[in-house]
Amino acid sequence: MPGLSGVDLCRRLRMATSTRYLPVIMLTARGEERDSVHALDLGADDYLVKPCGMDVLHARVRAVMRRSMGRAAGASALPVEDVLNFADVTLDHGARRVTRGGAAIALGPTEYRILLHLMRHPRRVFSRAEILASAWDDGIHVEERTVDVHIRRLRLALNASGGADLIRTVRSSGYMLDDGKVD
Repeated sequence: MPGLSGVDLCRRLRMATSTRYLPVIMLTARGEERDSVHALDLGADDYLVKPCGMDVLHARVRAVMRRSMGRAAGASALPVEDVLNFADVTLDHGARRVTRGGAAIALGPTEYRILLHLMRHPRRVFSRAEILASAWDDGIHVEERTVDVHIRRLRLALNASGGADLIRTVRSSGYMLDDGKVD
């Protein structure tokens, strides 16, 4: 590719909020094992070396699309992440609805995106920079401390009915979704 390598493009796609989950198949003339490993480690879903038969390419595209839709052959047509549950919080991504203990919770768009990210990866600590990358579009400059404001708003909304605080501050690291239970 002129001006940008496939690996660089893959890296950019994975860093951008709007394309982070876009399936990526690399079709390249570079057949070294280390090239394949490097591309897959950066987030490529598949790696094919040219020349490659069209039937193989079509089969790989179908396989990657099945995985990206979160279903195996014969499984439900709904994406795996359509409804997420953590403790007593349910996030219905298809309906853009959040409930806690069955009660609806009103969230702003930024708080919703932050909660979606945290619920996709519960019990994992995210730095402010990682939360910024997940909740704001790439072209927007936002200070890292802005995350604190939105986390506070998210906590207030989630805890309005007196539930336990599920968002834990990890000193010098960031935030995580944690119910205090050990798996």
